[in-house]
Amino acid sequence: MEPIFTALLFSTIAGLSTTVGSVIAFIMKKPNDKFISFIMGFSAGVMILVSFVELLQEGIRTNGTLVGILFFLLGMGLMLLIDITVTHYYEYEEDDFNLEVNNNISGNSNNHELSRQRQLRKTSLLVTMGVFIHNFPEGMATFIGTLKDLELGILITLAIALHNIPEGIAVAATISSHTKKKFKPFLWSFVSGISEPLGALLVAFVLLPFINDILLGAMLSIVGGFMIYISLDELLPMSRSLGKEHLSILGIAAGMLVMAFSLALLQ
Repeated sequence: MEPIFTALLFSTIAGLSTTVGSVIAFIMKKPNDKFISFIMGFSAGVMILVSFVELLQEGIRTNGTLVGILFFLLGMGLMLLIDITVTHYYEYEEDDFNLEVNNNISGNSNNHELSRQRQLRKTSLLVTMGVFIHNFPEGMATFIGTLKDLELGILITLAIALHNIPEGIAVAATISSHTKKKFKPFLWSFVSGISEPLGALLVAFVLLPFINDILLGAMLSIVGGFMIYISLDELLPMSRSLGKEHLSILGIAAGMLVMAFSLALLQ
């Protein structure tokens, strides 16, 4: 029982490191367009690198090139379906109401700003969803690695915790870009990380007798597809739409660099 408890503890530590990122984003306070452009590029860099270098490669290693890529494309298709059927319905927030009231009082109809806020909300929703889904199999991997070898579990936990911090920054910063509620970015960053111990719990109580490299590889390929869709369809277009194209590219490079260092710890 003690090894299982240790594996669950490590998965929780790794997952909730996203909240460290939210604290960093909070210290930066309300982000301006330059910061939003950079951090969305940063998040895209993180997602693109981890998808192609880690997730897809693991799927190909366990299931072969064709099957691994098919699962990867399946992930992109599933995220497209989610985008079409779910994320076009938005919560009408207090921020939107205040913006419309101010527009009416001033006699201006600032539809462009209102549309921008709702687009930012959609992007932040998809980023949170992507990180949540991405962390789920990571929790499974941390749990299984810790059960196999304690030192391996510590190494995986450290590496995942380090690359969850920039993911937490991405979630918190995109949430902050469209709301004045100070606690909300922290809350959603926490939610995006809690899926990691949930993944570990699923393995511990349901899948432990059935889990194997083939199933885990397929799941990682699908998650890679999720992340690439979010990066190409939401993060990069929004980053460049702010008119800070060079900051967007710098953000992509910085995100890839940070993620490369965290993944190197797994070598």
